[in-house]
Amino acid sequence: MLQLTKLSAHYPEQALCFTLSANAGEITALIGPSGAGKSSLLAMIGGFSQIDSGSLQHNEHSLLPLSPAQRPITTLFQDNNLFWHLSVYNNIAIGLSPSLRLSSEQKTLIVQVAKQLGISELLARNPSSLSGGQQQRVGLARCLARGLPILLLDEPFSALDPALRLELLDLLRSQTDQLQLTVLFVTHHPEEAARVADNIVFIYNGAILEQGSTALLENPSTPELAAYLGK
Repeated sequence: MLQLTKLSAHYPEQALCFTLSANAGEITALIGPSGAGKSSLLAMIGGFSQIDSGSLQHNEHSLLPLSPAQRPITTLFQDNNLFWHLSVYNNIAIGLSPSLRLSSEQKTLIVQVAKQLGISELLARNPSSLSGGQQQRVGLARCLARGLPILLLDEPFSALDPALRLELLDLLRSQTDQLQLTVLFVTHHPEEAARVADNIVFIYNGAILEQGSTALLENPSTPELAAYLGK
């Protein structure tokens, strides 16, 4: 379990404070207006942003003393951060070894993950020759190959066409179930959350205003969430 308790940061423009828990095998969708603090929350969990107080634990072990590289977390952004001068194979491999010196087990793992994500035939190509959906599959493959239990997703599919978005959402759901990942997923599309999420967290003005099952999307409890959903 990933557990945040009054995880707080204070900036001149906004104070942030979050308490939530997320379980293995579940997708928690983070929704809310732009600037509410969704991406800031992911940055705090990942170790890329200041934390002034509170606790952050995974399986009862504090993550706060750990650097980003030491945390059991991998992150995929809308900009998938692929290396254009490397092949797809090496873009996945660099998540396992920055030197690209791989063991035989790691080489086998790359082939297995590529097959699971339907990109086996792309391994020799460069990302610049791929479609946006294919590029995001490569980015997701690099995340999954690392074998870390927590996956943070910051609007990774928002720039894709609707059909591709749905395809990758379903892929995310299947991989979450298969690998028992703990997934926090920022999206501006409530229909994405309804499709794949187990839990909904509505973030408003730097704090969690509502959280619960996907039923919140049909029956919001606060006027702020109702207004956000256009109800």
